[in-house]
Amino acid sequence: MIETKSSPKPNEGMWLWLIKMVSGLLIILFLLIHFIINHMTGSAGGGQLSFREILQMYTSPAYILLEALFLVTVISHGLIGLRAVILDLNPARKVMKVIDPVLLILGIGSVIYGIWLLYAVASLAA
Repeated sequence: MIETKSSPKPNEGMWLWLIKMVSGLLIILFLLIHFIINHMTGSAGGGQLSFREILQMYTSPAYILLEALFLVTVISHGLIGLRAVILDLNPARKVMKVIDPVLLILGIGSVIYGIWLLYAVASLAA
């Protein structure tokens, strides 16, 4: 019989598992909101947004916050998922001591770059 319950992997820890599960649900929510705002509200025919409308959205702090939360959620979920795949390969503890900081630095760098990019686009609207 196939078991369908989800639980932390060995060496994953309860908190990482919980973050992975919650972020997966949040991705669905943020993706739905993102899709509705960006692909169904425009005036350029078929719900498409014009460049001017896109820049106008970036003047809203709520929109920037929504996109930043979406960014953080996707990056954290993806990197925790990648770590889980690596754990499936059963690496040595020494290897994980190298991989964990690399994934953390990659995640922090990606979030910093993504938020900088959000503000760079927002500055075009100003």
